[in-house]
Amino acid sequence: MKELVSKVSELYKEFSTDANLQVEKGNKAAGTRARKASLEIEKLMKQFRKESIAAAK
Repeated sequence: MKELVSKVSELYKEFSTDANLQVEKGNKAAGTRARKASLEIEKLMKQFRKESIAAAK
């Protein structure tokens, strides 16, 4: 589970950087990268939820 949390953290850093570039500078390519990262984060969060529930049992 540590590896999963690490991946989420890394992806969030990328998302945050690209989202800020889009908001502050209007960088369209950064917006595309941020949206892609958000989809990956969503997938990993679902996986985390499953693993967390399994570990709690």
